[in-house]
Amino acid sequence: MEIATAPGCSVGFTFGGLVFVAYKLGLLYQLFHKVSHFCSPRHGGESVAEVLRAHGVKFVFTLVGGHISPILVACEKLGIRIVDTRHEATAVFAADAVARLSGTVGVAAVTAGPGLTNTVTAVKNAQMAKSPLLLIGGVAGTLLQGRGALQDIDQMSLFKPLCKFCASVRIVREIVPTVRKVLAIAQSGTPGPVFIEFPIDTLYPFHLVSKEFGVKNPAKGIMGKVVTWYLHNHLKNLFAGAWETRDVSPLPVHIPQATDDQVQKCIELVSRAKKPVILLGSQATLPPTPSDDIRYFNNRIYITHHQTSGCLTMVVCVAGTVCDFRLSYGRVLNRHSKIIAVNRDKTQLLKNSDMFWKPNVAILGDAGSFLLRLSKGLMGHQCPEDWPQSLKAGDVTKEKANRGKADEKTDHHLNPLSVLHHVDELMADGSIIVADGGDFVGSAAYIMRPRGPLRWLDPGAFGTLGVGGGFALGAKLCRPESEVWIIYGDGSLGYSVAEFYTFTRHKTPVIALVGNDACWSQMSREQVPILGSNVACGLAFTDYHIVADGYGGKGTLIGREDEDKLDDIIKEAQKETREGRATLLNVLIGKTNFREGSISV
Repeated sequence: MEIATAPGCSVGFTFGGLVFVAYKLGLLYQLFHKVSHFCSPRHGGESVAEVLRAHGVKFVFTLVGGHISPILVACEKLGIRIVDTRHEATAVFAADAVARLSGTVGVAAVTAGPGLTNTVTAVKNAQMAKSPLLLIGGVAGTLLQGRGALQDIDQMSLFKPLCKFCASVRIVREIVPTVRKVLAIAQSGTPGPVFIEFPIDTLYPFHLVSKEFGVKNPAKGIMGKVVTWYLHNHLKNLFAGAWETRDVSPLPVHIPQATDDQVQKCIELVSRAKKPVILLGSQATLPPTPSDDIRYFNNRIYITHHQTSGCLTMVVCVAGTVCDFRLSYGRVLNRHSKIIAVNRDKTQLLKNSDMFWKPNVAILGDAGSFLLRLSKGLMGHQCPEDWPQSLKAGDVTKEKANRGKADEKTDHHLNPLSVLHHVDELMADGSIIVADGGDFVGSAAYIMRPRGPLRWLDPGAFGTLGVGGGFALGAKLCRPESEVWIIYGDGSLGYSVAEFYTFTRHKTPVIALVGNDACWSQMSREQVPILGSNVACGLAFTDYHIVADGYGGKGTLIGREDEDKLDDIIKEAQKETREGRATLLNVLIGKTNFREGSISV
């Protein structure tokens, strides 16, 4: 049976199809937006830079590549500081640190292909740490992707699982709205990394791009004319309306908030509690809440961020942190306690709540804002004094035990706990501590006191080694007046020791304290007694201080013979950094049984 089609319908479908094709080819847009200034030196990198400046971006971290050069040059001209590193991962780690410390989006720009693949670990770390970060990447030209161009891979598929949002700019006029959009997404809801790739022909000037579209010896006949027309039209559409005035100002950022009813319920719970405890995560320091306001809240209700035993009672508020391995998946929370959970991320808010714990109040919202509203509702309320005093007494007992361990003599070299105590006592107020390592850094977490909010930077739940150089670089740029200390293990130092060259070139003097025990001790401590072999765990007492000298810094070797003058050596390193020179203290340390039984998985 044949079905007749009305002639009018066929015409309509044909016309609609033609309109769609014209739209896709940009023919309709070109009717009203012409390609002007064929010889103009303007390029797409300028549009990227204009949006970044309008959003308060002060630094772009990079490892240079031809795909992204226009962005770097344009940013420099607009007063955005370009900081180039020796590895792309360092660039992203530095942008992550800036995001944490500045309240703005951290920005890293790297070239296509291997430049981007080198950032994967750092981007994943930012995703798990909830850091608002923009990764900019180059990519092959719009017509050459998938055709074997230099460094051409499917970058979008690689970064979609790692980022909140991924975009690929296809025409120059899309640059401004796309960059504005992704910057807002990075900060909205649960913050995290976003990614934009820029085909190389969207970033360079028209006259240079047009040379690549020319066809040498075009085919004769109708197909040759079609190909020539298509290339010419693609070029025109690429630049049509490119330099029209566009709004570059920030878009609104959505931050989820607790409802009034939820806050009131929590006020009632806490006001009746004899033993309130807040487990405070770094998410509570995110904008819009100033970290100093959170510190004030700490003076009114006892707050702890330490892992604690399973005896928490009464009311526990899990604010901006997660019941993952750091809280024993929730097992530290007594089932008889009233539990308040606050988090911007729904999956993190209720993580493992079906196993070991259950919130009485679960709030999908910003932890910092919630705490301020809770504080206002508890105005005049004070928990029983014996409760915080008992917790602080427990801390004092632990500190005395740690000090006792620090006084013990090791078989060889210096006691690492003693070294850490000396540094902690001499560290300046306002210092920032960057943690990058395993066993030595794990000990430092017990001994070294953060000098305030946002003064301790570690990778977070991902446990990434190699953050040291980048975190310290970003921290020193954000807080040039502060001492920045990197606490390295001798294993983790290998990831970013080359960044001492970056510290020298960009005049960002930091102090690296290296606990050198010639071993991956975090693993060896379990591997040897359990499996009977130290394979792959052994290192050597390497002269890392000489490496620092070679990169323009100042390196010092410290052994047992220097124990009596350790304080003087530390003070000299502080003096060197004040005078503008990055320093590395290569401290030979021995073995202790401190933290024995801690697992590394």
